[in-house]
Amino acid sequence: MAREQLQVLSALDAAKTQFYHFTAIVIAGMGFFTDAYDLFAISLVTKLLGRIYYFDNNAKVLKPGTLPPSVASSVTGVALVGTLCGQLFFGWLGDKMGRKRVYGMTLALMVVCSLASGLSFSHERRGVMATLCFFRFWLGFGIGGDYPLSATIMSEYANKKTRGAFIAAVFAMQGFGILTSGVVALITAASFDHAFKAPPFKTNPIGSTVPQADYVWRIILMFGAIPAALTYYWRMKMPETARYTALVAKNAKQAAVDMGRVLNVEIAAEEEKLEQIESHNQFGLFSKEFLRRHGLHLLGTCSTWFLLDIAFYSQNLFQKDVFSAIGWIPKAGEMNAIGEVLKVAKAQTLIALCSTVPGYWFTVAFIDIIGRFAIQLMGFFFMTVFMFALAIPYRHWTLHDNRLGFVIMYSLTFFFANFGPNATTFVVPAEIFPARLRSTCHGISAASGKAGAIVGAYGFLYASQSRDPNNTDAGYHTGIGIRYSLITLGVVNFLGMAFTFLVPEAKGKSLEEMSGENEEEMEPTPNKRTSPV
Repeated sequence: MAREQLQVLSALDAAKTQFYHFTAIVIAGMGFFTDAYDLFAISLVTKLLGRIYYFDNNAKVLKPGTLPPSVASSVTGVALVGTLCGQLFFGWLGDKMGRKRVYGMTLALMVVCSLASGLSFSHERRGVMATLCFFRFWLGFGIGGDYPLSATIMSEYANKKTRGAFIAAVFAMQGFGILTSGVVALITAASFDHAFKAPPFKTNPIGSTVPQADYVWRIILMFGAIPAALTYYWRMKMPETARYTALVAKNAKQAAVDMGRVLNVEIAAEEEKLEQIESHNQFGLFSKEFLRRHGLHLLGTCSTWFLLDIAFYSQNLFQKDVFSAIGWIPKAGEMNAIGEVLKVAKAQTLIALCSTVPGYWFTVAFIDIIGRFAIQLMGFFFMTVFMFALAIPYRHWTLHDNRLGFVIMYSLTFFFANFGPNATTFVVPAEIFPARLRSTCHGISAASGKAGAIVGAYGFLYASQSRDPNNTDAGYHTGIGIRYSLITLGVVNFLGMAFTFLVPEAKGKSLEEMSGENEEEMEPTPNKRTSPV
């Protein structure tokens, strides 16, 4: 049986969309903008790092330098490992110390490590790569904290009518971060390419990489500190969320004062009502009661995010095939080092502009209309369809005349990932768990996703290598090939669709309804499976 809600929480649930909602979206969203910029910018400069630091002038056959597999995995993967660790640590800390206090820590860490990523202890490749990996781990650690904290803060500030759109809008800032990383790389590379003209590699292998190219990757990576630094002041001015102050810190008076100032209304403190609530529903994360009430929910959020990120981060399996098929990226020998950055950045920017960004904002527009469940199920369904449509007739798509269809299929997988589970897996964990465990459970769910990202980005990178030893990438062993990798990813997406049925639908309900915090009795909560409301 549900008890009467605290007035301060009822006021938040019923509040009309106001300026402070948009302020919260921008402040929280700029963290995600920075997260995406920092995580995706590295893919724009890895080829340049190979040309600068791993070119072998004494080789019998001169080829552009490339990062060895172990170095490439470390440079791109260490931030994902750091992100996983940060999600767990800062998610837990956000429930212990408060969302606001921990929020500032993550942002400061991101600013410092973004700047430090572009520095190095020497000009020797070992020193450069060691420095880069060290600071990108801690950059990822800060980024990881932003996931549970941004989602939790936005969910606790939002009204129940448009809460899904607000949380999804924060996550959608990732799209702009990816887009901006491409634009910054385009501007930087174009400027240096114009100022320091260099011949293609096949014309002059040594002269194709000018000394000034070393500044290009540093500028691109260090730029990520700017948006994070610009939002630090505003993050520190945000009051703590009323749900944390009232339900976790047990200070109803401060919660009423903070939200009364935000909403411009008088709100009663209701300390006696809070005392009644305190005596109920105080089970911990590792209790039998949590397992009974939310165990399947946590399994659902963790498994769907894990499976989604395997598929999402493995998109690089056939990215090079797409870019080469449509002529966006010529062969490496036909470009100079900075020119290659320009081509890669152009390709990533166009993909982001045409499919990634629109997919995010379709979710924002429809999540409170058709619900989280429907969007997530639809996204996984179409990702499954397009993966199998690419995999089964894979030889058909490799023919020159069919390359346009290949690109369309590729873009649609991105679109339905973002207008689908890539957004909803972020939204739902911030809505369905109790306030005192909300940040922790979101961090656990997000960390499961990053575990999937590591499997997708690196496990499938090795698995997708050709079964013919003569056609593998330099330094890699044979694998199962692109076609069978895509079939496997189709199965992964299908499993994601199946596990979606464990996730409850939160559309139109308050956070306390979803978590059961306003229930009088500790009654078994049915698995509110999910039919859209």
